[in-house]
Amino acid sequence: DCRQYTNRSCEECLKNVTCLWCASSRRCMEYPVRRILPPADLCELRSARWGVCWVNFEALIIAMSVVGGALLIMLGVCCCCCCCKKKSKKQVSGPDKDDERAAREREKRRVRQEERRAEMKSRHDEIRRKYGTV
Repeated sequence: DCRQYTNRSCEECLKNVTCLWCASSRRCMEYPVRRILPPADLCELRSARWGVCWVNFEALIIAMSVVGGALLIMLGVCCCCCCCKKKSKKQVSGPDKDDERAAREREKRRVRQEERRAEMKSRHDEIRRKYGTV
C-alpha cells in the first residue's frame, strides 16, 4: 500500500511503481491509472512526482510538448523539402519537353514556309511564261 510511505521520502514512495508522490503535501498515494495525469484535487501537477523524484508532471508536459512540436516542425520541413525536390525534378524534365515541342513547331513552320515559297515561285514562273518575260 502506497499510503504507508506518506511523510517519508519521495525515493521510498517511488520504489513502488504504482505510487505517486505529492511533494507539497508529502503524501504517497496510488497513481490514478484511469487517468493519464493526476487530477488537481489529488495533487497539483508541479508537485506530483512519478517514476523519479526530480521530474514533476508540469515540467514533463512542457518538455514533451516542446519535443513533439519540434518533431512536427521537422516533419513539415522534410515534407516541404521533398515536395520542392519533386517540383525541381519536374521543372528540369519540363523544359526538355518544351524544347522538343518548340523544335517541332519550328520545323513545321519551316516546312510550311518552304511550301509557300515553292508555290509563290511556281505562280511567278507561270506569270512570267504568260507574259513572255522568261
